[in-house]
Amino acid sequence: MPASATKSPRIAVLADSDTRWKWGALTARRIAPAAAGRLDGYLLRGRATPTPRQLAETGATADALREVTGAEFLRAMTEKSYDILVLALVGGGVQAMLHGLRHAWGGGRRPVVVTGYVGVVYEKLADGLLLRHGADLVLANSAEDADRFRAVYEGVGADAGAVTEVALPFLGGAAYAGERAPCTVTFAAQPSVPESRADRTYLLDRLIGHARRYPEREVLLKLRSKPGEHTTHIEELPYQKLVRGRELPANLRLVYGHMGEVLDRTDLLVTISSTAALESLHRRVPTAVLTDLGVREALGNHHFLGSGCLTSWDRLDAGHRPEPDPGWLARQGVAADGSYATAFDAARARIAALLDRSGVLLPLNPYYTPETAPGYLPGLLARHHLGPDGAPLPGTPATRAEPGPVRQIVRRAARGAYRHGVQRVAPVIRRMGEL
Repeated sequence: MPASATKSPRIAVLADSDTRWKWGALTARRIAPAAAGRLDGYLLRGRATPTPRQLAETGATADALREVTGAEFLRAMTEKSYDILVLALVGGGVQAMLHGLRHAWGGGRRPVVVTGYVGVVYEKLADGLLLRHGADLVLANSAEDADRFRAVYEGVGADAGAVTEVALPFLGGAAYAGERAPCTVTFAAQPSVPESRADRTYLLDRLIGHARRYPEREVLLKLRSKPGEHTTHIEELPYQKLVRGRELPANLRLVYGHMGEVLDRTDLLVTISSTAALESLHRRVPTAVLTDLGVREALGNHHFLGSGCLTSWDRLDAGHRPEPDPGWLARQGVAADGSYATAFDAARARIAALLDRSGVLLPLNPYYTPETAPGYLPGLLARHHLGPDGAPLPGTPATRAEPGPVRQIVRRAARGAYRHGVQRVAPVIRRMGEL
């Protein structure tokens, strides 16, 4: 039974990757209307289930954390009592859980259900939003996103009342105080952007060239994951593979770790379109979004149109430092003006109001139903082992014993084989198909 909003709320977070776990756990702490009580984390079993190293690197902690299947999670939600549930999943996963939870909870008491996006929404806007419809709060990370989200919902005749403006939960850190010695240039790599070997090699060549041009600078290649690990997006060509056999300048290093710690020593952040750019801009660190490969929706750098940050390696090599546009920053939730302290107030107030009347919360009501999307929804739910009504399909185990040592080894081997196929076999097959 949900507790009063004035007490420490119990929170659950379901995530399907390292990045979404970080977003979900940090968001949960920020939107709790009172000091958060217990936070339980659930990691949805799949190709991107984070490794212990990845979890540690996020810096997001929980009182309990375990890996589950969708069926195991749904059962846990009927056995345990929470006040707030954050669904930090890809859109299809959110939709499946909304239907599964609606069936599991029926018309009884339930927690406030919250979902949203990890970062910049630059593709599949309508698709992703409609898959998230039905949660009590759909968080928008900026005023710009809130307007776009409401327009999509209203455009299909769906209730847009759940859209709530917040900010990215992982902004913060010390404000930039000026260039240090040595000057540190950080390139924030992304797993899937750009995609081709030629483009990724080009970016690596330019980074190496910049390091050689400025031997007095420290140049960092900030990597998201180690080979064999998966993040929110699949990385077929890790930069670690591209640097093999190459002689790197002494002042160029490959680094991992928490992005905030890297930004603590960064004097220029360079990227294609990473959310790291928003973290950097929040701290007022000089930030460059590259145009070398074009300004294209496929790259995501079109999101930075009007930001003042778009530039090229040629200009950076010549000493250029982009100046961000204040108006663009304000619309994008960067909150570099000090407004970040109040960015989650509206979400906290809405959740507090819902918790105060938790006994009369209506059942979850997604836009997609077997009536509105009969050719789409059943297949989506079936991929998560759910029937059209959200009930587990026959033969789906509701609970599963903890895997023994042999099963754990087999599972790790299966994941390794999958990742090997993505990073080694698939590119070869694609190249053969282009012959």
